[in-house]
Amino acid sequence: MNKDDKRTRSFNKRIRTFNKYITNPLLRMFANASRGPFAVIRHVGRRSGKPYETTIMVWPLGDGFVIALTYGPEVDWYRNILAAGHGTLLWHGRVYAVGKPEPIDVKTALPAFPLALRPILRRRVQHFVRVKSATPESVRT
Repeated sequence: MNKDDKRTRSFNKRIRTFNKYITNPLLRMFANASRGPFAVIRHVGRRSGKPYETTIMVWPLGDGFVIALTYGPEVDWYRNILAAGHGTLLWHGRVYAVGKPEPIDVKTALPAFPLALRPILRRRVQHFVRVKSATPESVRT
């Protein structure tokens, strides 16, 4: 690995850490709103068994959702969902049981998102995943 690769990985790690502790908690507030692409995915650690919540970008597609893997397929929440085969999605004030995660290509994923988000996603995101969902239940507070 050359110096540029190490710098890039180090920078990406700092950005992920910042987003984990600063940006994502702020975006969680939007997950329960009736608009927008933000959602919270609830998952269980594949090694720890500990429950986690992660803010993601998602949009409905057919009988499920398409999720933008903004940091690629190696992120913990995605690996946890793959290991368990399922998770829970909080989106637009409703809770969905989701499962059967499968990678989908950019050409299939992008049209599912609102037109205004597509140019951003096209430039920034290379990986997407589709999950099947069950009928939503209203969120109880």
